Amino acid sequence: MSNYTNISFDKVKFTGGYWKKRYELNRDISVKSVRNRFEETGRFEALRYTYSEGKLRPHVYFDSDVAKWIEAVAYLIKSGNKCEEEKKLCEELIASMEKHQRDDGYLNSYFQQIDPENIFTRRGDHELYCAGHLLEAAIAYDDATNDPRFLNVMKRYMDCIEKAFIIDKTAKFSTPGHEEIELALLKMYEYTQDKKYLDMAMFFIDSRGTTDEPILKILDKAYDQNDTPLREVTEAVGHAVRAGYIYTAMAEAGRLADDKELADAAKRIYDNIITSRMYITGGIGASPKGEAFTVRYDLPNLEAYSESCAAISMLFYSLGMQKYGLDAKYPAIIERLLYNGLPVSTALDGKSFFYQNPLEIHMASVDKDVAMAPSNKTHLPPRHRAEVFECSCCPPNINRTYARIGDFFLAEYENTLVINQYAAMTAVTDKANITVDTVYPVDGKVNIRISNNQYDSIYLRKPEWCDSYTISIDATEKDGYIIIKGASELEFSIDFNMEIYFVESHPSIRGNNGLVALCYGPTVYCLERLDNDFDLGAASLDVKEALIAAKKIPTAEYALPDIETDGFVDEYFNELYRKVRQLKADKTKLRFRPYWTFANREECDMRVWIRRK
Repeated sequence: MSNYTNISFDKVKFTGGYWKKRYELNRDISVKSVRNRFEETGRFEALRYTYSEGKLRPHVYFDSDVAKWIEAVAYLIKSGNKCEEEKKLCEELIASMEKHQRDDGYLNSYFQQIDPENIFTRRGDHELYCAGHLLEAAIAYDDATNDPRFLNVMKRYMDCIEKAFIIDKTAKFSTPGHEEIELALLKMYEYTQDKKYLDMAMFFIDSRGTTDEPILKILDKAYDQNDTPLREVTEAVGHAVRAGYIYTAMAEAGRLADDKELADAAKRIYDNIITSRMYITGGIGASPKGEAFTVRYDLPNLEAYSESCAAISMLFYSLGMQKYGLDAKYPAIIERLLYNGLPVSTALDGKSFFYQNPLEIHMASVDKDVAMAPSNKTHLPPRHRAEVFECSCCPPNINRTYARIGDFFLAEYENTLVINQYAAMTAVTDKANITVDTVYPVDGKVNIRISNNQYDSIYLRKPEWCDSYTISIDATEKDGYIIIKGASELEFSIDFNMEIYFVESHPSIRGNNGLVALCYGPTVYCLERLDNDFDLGAASLDVKEALIAAKKIPTAEYALPDIETDGFVDEYFNELYRKVRQLKADKTKLRFRPYWTFANREECDMRVWIRRK
């Protein structure tokens, strides 16, 4: 078992800048907005067990939606937020679950009220997925409130699941269609140290890919990662959220069970994703067909699925891999997600969300299949965010992720303090008082004070985009970390020299051939048609000239600046095709904005990747 430990979110307090604003937006606006939409759509009502003919009908995944919202509230309470109204609702729902739990421990609002004859018979109906999210919520709630009622309910439900799936084997399937319970059981093992929960998690992990489980006829077994035993998997396959959850469970189980074979498989799959199946934003799952991974380097921009929940699964997969020891690769991917793939999912006002996160919008392609019925038209992602979806897994998932976002910033390794991410924050551990002052990611200057220090050394992750830095204290560098010798009192500054730069992609990503993306520090930028008075497809730039001309434009709307630089707009001509001649292009200004801020105004074209002149 590794001696690398993430410093818990409740010990990390954001004191200003980007992350304080994001945290408070989630706490004050997003959590409340999701609550209101869930009341309107019957999700909370389902767990009140009041269904009768004519009322809003519970759905098979409603329990999971509510569970993630309760989990978010628990994390906020754990961090010292009062959340009185939200806690009152949680107490009501917990009391209802206590009251309506069956004598055998079973608990599911859909099957108990709608279809009790088919409990544990339909693998694709999210029973174990819902159970897993309820268990994670119960652990978080117990930890935050010291009230064991919810956790006791879930212990009885886990006993019921163990009996049906492992002891008596009365369930009609052995692995869930949507993974999640594996993660929850591993978390329960860490929380209680009861090996029973580790054994249950390993049962579900080890059963995967070993039996001919039922699945919809339109889907292959790879869709839900059931085609191959997990220890033999070499590439990421299938539904990206399900994949991300089971790969995270593999990473955690490999460490907790000291299972090298499982850990090696988790590392192998992770490398496959980040080298050939991940967008520049950190998003995963390219295809709308199955919300899934496809083949290597298939990363279309216009039709990108890149579900918000998949980005969250990749965050926690990276966090699980990070626990194996000092490897800057994992926090680098976390940073990519923290400033791109995660924040794009939420509107600037905090009230609405993206389910899918494309890297291009082309308004002329919307509903282009004019001869087709709506169900047969080419799937293109929505151009605006919504406050709730029919399948509304993403909004409460976003709520719970931001509520514990502090988990990603600091860690301890042996007797070393590791600073993996940078924010204006304070943290108090058993070995030091830590203060970080910075406006990162607006610029790369970071001031750090560490008092009452008992750590032997301080490791600062050098961001992967950083080519040079200056530091005010003696330091060495190794394997992506800047190392400072410990002392009882430390105060120093480091400047990562955050600059504007361009990125090109692997030539096998055919849709990006000849294209570049503009970035500033960890942030990916895009063009929106509203800021650029020309067809975005006609835009190109000379990378060298663009870098010289680039300037930052402060904005009041969000922390990061817009970036303006020189570019070109190709000559327009009337022919559909013509013989190539000397290309005429008018010099113009291109205005870029952070990718995560797109689609917060009226609908318009958007592009991340721009032609290289």
